[in-house]
Amino acid sequence: MLLTSKKKINQAEEEMLNVPQGSWAEIWYELKRNRRAMFGLFFILFLTIMAIFADQIAPYGMREQNLSNALQFPNTTHWLGTDDLGRDILSRMIYGTRVSLTVGVSAVAVSLIIGGILGVVAGYYKGWIDTLIMRFCDILLSIPSILLAIAIVASLGSNLQNLIIAIGISSIPVFARIIRSGVISVKEQEYIEASEALGANDIRIIFKHILPNILSPIIVQSSMGIASAILSAVGLGFIGLGLEASIAEWGTMLNAGRGYIRTHYYLTLYPGLLIMLTVLSFNLLGDGLRDAIDPKMRER
Repeated sequence: MLLTSKKKINQAEEEMLNVPQGSWAEIWYELKRNRRAMFGLFFILFLTIMAIFADQIAPYGMREQNLSNALQFPNTTHWLGTDDLGRDILSRMIYGTRVSLTVGVSAVAVSLIIGGILGVVAGYYKGWIDTLIMRFCDILLSIPSILLAIAIVASLGSNLQNLIIAIGISSIPVFARIIRSGVISVKEQEYIEASEALGANDIRIIFKHILPNILSPIIVQSSMGIASAILSAVGLGFIGLGLEASIAEWGTMLNAGRGYIRTHYYLTLYPGLLIMLTVLSFNLLGDGLRDAIDPKMRER
């Protein structure tokens, strides 16, 4: 009898795991129907390919200079013009895609890992540890994320690793709160109580039963978090706390071109447009995922 009951409970658990908030096939079907989300997805894929194959796609090197070609307007040789050091704007924008996506994805990974651990521990064990973790998150949330990132970068120094850490730390509370609320909601389900009654340990319950059922909001927040991380990196680069000037990064390019904005508008126009389209694409994809995952948000 005990073995039969255990088998039935395991079967029920597997059925619930297979459909966390709607099957993935249904989510993909709904996502394909959203033209704005698909535009965002395809543009992100385009950026990803451009970042991976930047060395092959870019017509010039990232640091390649030619002072005799400085401040040339867009022409047949340099499609988007050159900067004050004669560097090709198009090439630097392509290389900048690699830097921006690296910062965005890595910063979200830092936020997700640390915030995920804090959220799971707080939501699963509750009590004083939940209070302690949430008050820590409240402290971080009380500080504007860009100011927190500025303070961290100014303290640690301006390089790629510190930039990722600074932006990642500033987004930890968001992921911690989302994951905590999901854990609390799923932990109240009957199959979790059944697993506990059968002697399943905490690690098994968390990784096999809880986390798979809260993946949907995590995926949505991650897509939007990448957009925010890219904007934060651009902001830090624009105020001079980003990477060194020789490294192609969109915020640094805007900072270098602002002194010529009245006479050579293209120095800031093209990087600015690429930043806008990138952030817009991630937000459109995030909105589309939210609508596809939550039936209440779907357009009728």
